[in-house]
Amino acid sequence: MKIKLNASRNLLNGRKIVTVDDSIVRGTTIQQIIQLAREAGARKVYIASAAPAIRFPNVYGIDMPTPNEFVAYNRTEEEVGRLIGADMLVYQRIDDLITSAREGNPRIRRFDCSVFDGEYVTGDIDDDYLERLSLERSDFMKQRRDTELNPDQTVIELHNHA
Repeated sequence: MKIKLNASRNLLNGRKIVTVDDSIVRGTTIQQIIQLAREAGARKVYIASAAPAIRFPNVYGIDMPTPNEFVAYNRTEEEVGRLIGADMLVYQRIDDLITSAREGNPRIRRFDCSVFDGEYVTGDIDDDYLERLSLERSDFMKQRRDTELNPDQTVIELHNHA
């Protein structure tokens, strides 16, 4: 991660900083960014998410983590902030997001905000469906399927890392 992300001590040391992220899904990347900023001497690290808190899976074709893998699932904004190590976390509000999108195209009447609010536009998504989807999409099940489909590949990868 340090190759991809780099924090400058000259810019951050002793300062309060605000980092804007497009969205926070699992929270692992932003957690690492906060840690890098602190290691570079940032006194306070505030996080602003350009998206509302993602708490529900997309069921319309985007392969996303399961709800239990979302950092915001069943957590308040303050709890997520503490978990990722931020001094403060602010999420975009759904109403503000819709208002800004509508400014770009006022003819759009309804937006799919299901990943934020759990209200699915088709109206046919229930808890049983979401539970089955969670089982299929969990990282554990993905790794298991990959191993079953490519058992030789797993051995080769392990051998190459030895």
